[in-house]
Amino acid sequence: MDLISFYSIVGFILASYSVISNDSVQTLGTFIASNSTKFKWYILASCASLVLCLILGYGWYVNAGDITFGRLNKIPFIEVQWYHAMAPAILLLLTRIGIPVSTTFLVLSAFASTLVLEKMLIKSVMGYGMAAAIAYVLWVVISKFINEKFDRPTHPKSWRTAQWLTTGFLWFTWLSHDMANIAVFLPRQLPIGMLIGVMVICTVLLFYIFYDRGGKIQKIVLSKTGTRYVRSATIIDFIYAFILLYFKQYNDIPMSTTWVFVGLLCGRELAIATMNKEYKLGYVFPIIGKDFLKMLVGLLVSVAIVLTIHYILIPNGL
Repeated sequence: MDLISFYSIVGFILASYSVISNDSVQTLGTFIASNSTKFKWYILASCASLVLCLILGYGWYVNAGDITFGRLNKIPFIEVQWYHAMAPAILLLLTRIGIPVSTTFLVLSAFASTLVLEKMLIKSVMGYGMAAAIAYVLWVVISKFINEKFDRPTHPKSWRTAQWLTTGFLWFTWLSHDMANIAVFLPRQLPIGMLIGVMVICTVLLFYIFYDRGGKIQKIVLSKTGTRYVRSATIIDFIYAFILLYFKQYNDIPMSTTWVFVGLLCGRELAIATMNKEYKLGYVFPIIGKDFLKMLVGLLVSVAIVLTIHYILIPNGL
């Protein structure tokens, strides 16, 4: 095995773990939080893994071997070097200390040009702003009919069924965006054997994340009002899925789903605080500011990586 192949494998494994442990909690976090007392963790993991394999197989079939749904059209395949594999290693470190870093910025910045990175940033900022605005307006309306501080839906079984269906839909839209952060280390058209390998590795990692109940990033989800409740989780996932679907169709530039997710939760918290007099705004702003500060940390690290690669390592032939 040559060094380039070694770096590709190491980078892929590190990116797979980092992306699934960091970003998938955005998609599955409310699902884990609201179902962990009703179902065994391995049942939830099995369902998520089955949907994952079906989506990867579908994407591979309809896109001629491309499992990224076109997200890497602007980032051609290049030979992986040691500094490419360092990006997910840094992401892994930040993930372990509970920082909701954008894997899109941190991983793809090592491969993308400064122009593509700029477009990724613009699209992600749009996603954050749109998600926050939509969430605020919708939850102002929702708060008039539902008190999300209490889990007392009139049809609990129907809400749980709706949540499972919504989570599957969200899982598809999220994978359509974030598989690019893993597959960037691989050829753009995968042979069938490599596809099966990707499915196996991602399934193993998913089982670990469910066993660990979402890990440290899950605290971001649990800190928000009512996310353990099936009804609230269903509404969050449904809106999040449609926002991601819109940006999936908007263009093929990758974007940070982390920014969209945090924007959604922030807009929601502000709306609940606005409509609930018992819920103080002074409690909300530190939460929102803390999340946003963590995202900025990830962005600064990503910019540092791309500048180092393009202006220091590559010019010197390292």
